[in-house]
Amino acid sequence: MHRSGLIELEAVLAVARRRSFRAAAADLGMSPTALGNAVAHLEERLAVRLFHRTTRSVALTAAGEAFVAEVAPAVAAIASATERARTASAELSGTLRINSSLGGARQLLTLAVAEFGRRYPAVTVELVTDRRMVDIVREGFDAGIRSRESVPRDMIRVPIGGSLSFVIVGSPAYLRAHGRPATPDDLARHRCVRVRTASGAEYRWPLERGRKRLEVAVSGSLIVDEPHLMLEACRRGVGLAYLPRWLVDADLAQGHLAQVLDDWTPETPGLCLYYPTGRNPPAPLRAFVALIRAARRTGVDNQATATSKPPNAAGKPR
Repeated sequence: MHRSGLIELEAVLAVARRRSFRAAAADLGMSPTALGNAVAHLEERLAVRLFHRTTRSVALTAAGEAFVAEVAPAVAAIASATERARTASAELSGTLRINSSLGGARQLLTLAVAEFGRRYPAVTVELVTDRRMVDIVREGFDAGIRSRESVPRDMIRVPIGGSLSFVIVGSPAYLRAHGRPATPDDLARHRCVRVRTASGAEYRWPLERGRKRLEVAVSGSLIVDEPHLMLEACRRGVGLAYLPRWLVDADLAQGHLAQVLDDWTPETPGLCLYYPTGRNPPAPLRAFVALIRAARRTGVDNQATATSKPPNAAGKPR
């Protein structure tokens, strides 16, 4: 559009509304001459007359009525969007309720929550962690955070991090005493730190090499329901553990743990924030989503993946 196009459109709409160039000029804070020139310039570019003018009255032509009917909603939308953008940081307020897995909450804190608080100090972010998958609509949440594969299909998904990789690890003392498994079948002869999921089922270790995929039911004398407990048990030589790589990177680098079955541990889809389709998201959620997307575009998500969800008790994100 011509540089002055929006001013010209506003001028036409004001004249159509007030049926007076002088009154319209006063509404827009312009001189009658400037307003008249704006309308004339637009008519010249359109090659159509929008108003019938006499010394006593101003009325829309048929073409003018059709033009105003189509243009008015668009100009109103532009004005509304401009005002929302101009006042967003000053006026955005309320509470944003998000349900998340514990690791998802950690990742969100790293990725967006602190920056969101700096930008929108009047918004309260309520981050509720839960092992179980909840119905965010029924339980009054604006959004949820879970692994992409767990999110219901009728939700809008906003990726938070990349895929997650997992490893099987053991302490040097345990491996000296029991040896290193060479194949998935060897796990049956090892003690492993077992995991109870939120559903009550025991977690099977997913293994993958090429096209071959397995789910292994491991044995062991300890069952836990939280990844950091798994890690601590593994450090103390209780048995092998299946954990996200980010959680054990430091231990591997320092020699406190060693990886086994390196070529059998897969990657799984990462986390995403999700919210219902078919409804207008509240303003705090729109701002939060925009911040997450901006962070991904600038590569912050790569760093945040290093603090993403531990498995829902044993490696598998929820």
